[in-house]
Amino acid sequence: MMSQVRLLAIVGMSGSGKSEIVSHLTEQGWAKVYFGGIIYKEMDKRGIEITPDSQREFREKIREEEGPDFVVKRAMEEAKNLIEAGQRRIVLDGVYSWTEYKILRKEFESDLITIAVITTKSIRYDRVANRPDRPFTLEEIRQRDWTEIENLEKGGPIAYADYYIQNDGTIPETQAKLDEIIKTVLQ
Repeated sequence: MMSQVRLLAIVGMSGSGKSEIVSHLTEQGWAKVYFGGIIYKEMDKRGIEITPDSQREFREKIREEEGPDFVVKRAMEEAKNLIEAGQRRIVLDGVYSWTEYKILRKEFESDLITIAVITTKSIRYDRVANRPDRPFTLEEIRQRDWTEIENLEKGGPIAYADYYIQNDGTIPETQAKLDEIIKTVLQ
């Protein structure tokens, strides 16, 4: 792997602001590999309607059937294809599990930088309840949190991140925090 390549794995709980971070990076020319999109494509291929319950059930079922590395193997393939095409800045949107993180770390070594987006639970829950696409009820988001922590090992990549962005403020404030991290990462 060439040292100029940078892969940013964006991690965080639902509603933390990962999508805003990824959007800001893609606007700056970073290529995106969307882990959730891999799940959605597979659900669509199998004719499964996408709902909060079906997503949760399918994420767990596919990892049980195909192995815990199902999504990350496909994501790595997409990233490698981008690198072969000359892309040197790639954002990995939605690394979920400790297993995925370890596989990515082994494959991409020092080219992989993990950024955890964190915020208070009440702000996260409010964001998820009020988002225009796939809003969750309070009970649904609580259940999703527990499921992701217990069944998908989501806490590991967050706890072991290289950088943290506390996202309790405005979008411009959060983007400024990200821009400072990017300056450091690209040095």
